[in-house]
Amino acid sequence: MRIKMKIINFASNLAMPMIILLIVAYGLKEKNKVFDTFLVGAKEGIETTFKIFPTLIGLFVAIGALRSSGILECITHIASPILNLINFPGELMPLALLRPVSGSGSMAIATDIMKNCGVDTMLGIMASTIMGSTETTLYTIAIYTSCIKVKKTRGILIAALTADIVGMLVSVIVCRLLP
Repeated sequence: MRIKMKIINFASNLAMPMIILLIVAYGLKEKNKVFDTFLVGAKEGIETTFKIFPTLIGLFVAIGALRSSGILECITHIASPILNLINFPGELMPLALLRPVSGSGSMAIATDIMKNCGVDTMLGIMASTIMGSTETTLYTIAIYTSCIKVKKTRGILIAALTADIVGMLVSVIVCRLLP
């Protein structure tokens, strides 16, 4: 078993250098100026970063305010009768609320759930499944649409948030069904 892990570790360490080597070799084979192409791509990446930077700052400030204000706990308390009706654990509600907004914020909440309840408990497994089956929807929409200057995002937002809700509910259902 230990030899297999060493082989996997070795292959993992070689993966990125090999991909870079393959890209450079292909560029040379096609007679492209590899370094010049790299510089053009790097310049475009920096330009994109400057375009989306104000959106990122706004999102980070809003997420910080939301987490520190206590609103998540208040919403969880208000929604608890409905959550009990649909058999959705109230402990997962802060994760469900923050997941569409922030990957790092939801990761902190999921980690907290696992630290308090355990990674192999039903709540820990549900939190992990929710993290894997949903997306940071608002963040993703804000970044992609601001980058290409799309203004009308209502249809995108409704579809994406519906997918997140379905992902969260199905995560809880599947975790309850599987032993």
